[in-house]
Amino acid sequence: MKTRASSQPAHVAAKSPGAAGTPLVGLAPVFDTSARLLVLGSFPGAASLQAAQYYAHPRNAFWPVMAALTGEPGLPALAYAERLATLKHRHIALWDAVAACHREGSLDTAIQAAVPSDVAALVARLPALRVIACNGALAHRQTVAALGEAVLPVLQLPSTSPAHAGRSQADKIDAWRAALAPYLGASL
Repeated sequence: MKTRASSQPAHVAAKSPGAAGTPLVGLAPVFDTSARLLVLGSFPGAASLQAAQYYAHPRNAFWPVMAALTGEPGLPALAYAERLATLKHRHIALWDAVAACHREGSLDTAIQAAVPSDVAALVARLPALRVIACNGALAHRQTVAALGEAVLPVLQLPSTSPAHAGRSQADKIDAWRAALAPYLGASL
C-alpha cells in the first residue's frame, strides 16, 4: 500500500499575514491510496499552523466527529501521528481546499488571495475514492471550483470549527454520519 508522508509541515510562519504580508502555506495532504473518503477543510487555523497539525484547536469538533464515524472513541486522545495513522487505516484522506492565502486570525471570512490546492491531482491518486466531504462552506465552494464537473459526490458538511457554535458537537456528528452513510455504510 502506497502512502504519502504526512509529517511534512509546509506552513510558513508569518508575523503579520495581511494583504501585503508573507502568504501562509497550508499543510501537506494526509492520504493512503486506498482512501474511500477525502475530507477537505478550508485552510488551517492559526493553532493548526503553529502546531503543524490538522485541527489542532482544542475546541474544534473534527477529531470527535472522526472518532464517532470510525468507531474509535479514543481517537482525540491519541498522539497526532497515531490519529493520522488511524484515519489512513480507516481509508480517510485529509487535506485543505486552499493551499496558501493571506489571512489575519483564523476565520475563513478573513482569507484573501486564496491559492487553491490541486484537489484534482490528489483525487486522481485515490482510485478507491467514493466521496469528498467538505468541512464547511468555503471548503465546498473551493472544491467545486477546483473540480468543475466532478464525477464523485462533493458534500458540504457542517463546519467543525469552534466559530460555528450554532450546532452542538452531537448535531455535527449526526449530520456527518447521515451525509456519509449512503457512500460508506454504517462504519468507515
